[in-house]
Amino acid sequence: MFPKKELAQLVVTACNQFEIDTVVISPGSRNAPLTIGFSNHLNIETLSVVDERCAAFFAMGIAQQKQKPVVIVCSSGSALLNYYPAIAEAFYSNIPLVVISADRPKHLIDIGDGQTIRQENVFDNHILYSANLIDEEHQLENNTTLLINALETAVSKKGPVHINVPFDEPLYETVEILKSFDFPDNTLNTVTELKSDYQQLITTWKTTAKKMILVGSNFPDTDLQNVLDELIEDETVVVLTETTSNLYNPKFINSIDKLIFPLDTTAFLDLQPEVLVTLGGMVISKKIKQLLRKHQPAAHWHIDELRAMNTYHCLSEHIKEKPVSFLRKLLAAEKSLSQNEEVSYQNKWLTKNQDRSIKHKEYLANTEYSDLKVFEAVLKAIPDNSQLQISNSSTIRYSQLFNLNPTLQVFCNRGTSGIDGSTSTAIGAAYAHKNQTTFITGDLSFFYDSNALWNTCIPNDFRIIILNNAGGGIFRFIPGPLTTNATEYFETPHNLTAEHLAKMFNFEYVSIKDLEELHNNLPAFYAVSNQPKIMEVFTPKEINDVVLKNYFKNL
Repeated sequence: MFPKKELAQLVVTACNQFEIDTVVISPGSRNAPLTIGFSNHLNIETLSVVDERCAAFFAMGIAQQKQKPVVIVCSSGSALLNYYPAIAEAFYSNIPLVVISADRPKHLIDIGDGQTIRQENVFDNHILYSANLIDEEHQLENNTTLLINALETAVSKKGPVHINVPFDEPLYETVEILKSFDFPDNTLNTVTELKSDYQQLITTWKTTAKKMILVGSNFPDTDLQNVLDELIEDETVVVLTETTSNLYNPKFINSIDKLIFPLDTTAFLDLQPEVLVTLGGMVISKKIKQLLRKHQPAAHWHIDELRAMNTYHCLSEHIKEKPVSFLRKLLAAEKSLSQNEEVSYQNKWLTKNQDRSIKHKEYLANTEYSDLKVFEAVLKAIPDNSQLQISNSSTIRYSQLFNLNPTLQVFCNRGTSGIDGSTSTAIGAAYAHKNQTTFITGDLSFFYDSNALWNTCIPNDFRIIILNNAGGGIFRFIPGPLTTNATEYFETPHNLTAEHLAKMFNFEYVSIKDLEELHNNLPAFYAVSNQPKIMEVFTPKEINDVVLKNYFKNL
């Protein structure tokens, strides 16, 4: 059974042509032709999520893991606008999200008809391509071209596209056979490797004594891991990574803030790079951004096939190719520099890092129950070879202070760094990932996105750990909020608990009030179960910021 409307058939066929196999549908009437078409296609899996904001982040989590486009479909009107937070995140995180919105025909817009808004080009500031289809027979060629352009863009440019599809009534008529359409062979606009002469860059690399490679958020990549493992053998090179870089090596500096937070200007100048090479997505560490903006390297090269952000205000070269390809060129270059300094650039960083690690362990061994102590215990308990999803704000920053299990794959919505869809994204990623997923979140982030649990696709081995410190704990740590008389509006204090939400959405629930309870319950929390689980860890609001501030003082 398929929709009678030819335009709906064309959209469904085009998605199948581009090998899109997952469609997340939010219920509605105007999108009925699309719902009928996608749900009856043998090559396409359809999933239903009622809340459009949650549906979009859920689909984004699936696309994040599959590294291929996922479609979201909604009805007309304000339903579409609820997609916007996820679209913005996908735009800045390079995640291919295909937004397909049903619409009223043009003659019903702005005349007082229900569920109508101006949908065409509504996401202009954060979309890679907008295809406004027309529901008329003589528009078949034009509609086909628009669809191909949209889907090619999603694949080749790795980001969100919007396809707006108007339908007039009737909406529920069906036919038995799907019409055949002629589509040209996929000629994806893939980025070709730049043939520029990089000899000058390679010469600079060979003759520079202080070189830093800084990696932001990055999907696990064995080839990248291997080439960086070789590059780090050069003592003029230091590699800085983050929790979300998914790169591990004993010589990598993967707790940046822990190392540089206590540095004064003189100390950092000794560690300042002459050449900075960046790759991957957004960098979490605010401190490294501040220092590199204030004390800029002589050269900053960013390696990315598609775009480069001038994060440090000194970008000198955008290298438009795959990072592995360019890094191999650097690796192949013969070294012409002899290390004359008594202590190499890399050793200066590693010595500092070793010192910080010792102080980190000493402080953690003697500190009291707090967010910091909870993170220490929780991160150690996550099973090998599983996926870790982390929400934004203080949660992701706490994770940056620890050396994580190198078998974990770690993700966070750092494109816009919002808390709004972290839970939904984690559930989508858990659905698409073959191994177990743990999601660590703060209380505000969890409650903000609690509709994420209204989803029938949550795996039984999915685990949520909530750090409930009764408000936005980060506002007690960052300078400013506590000096005002409006603290309650920054922190959003509350007495909420996830217990009843867990019961309503059929999650197993456990409440934790101290460190002993936490250690005693973690093994059972990860035991095999017939339902997903939530562990809510209540921490002392008045102590958390004091413990963290003293931690940095101790370093």
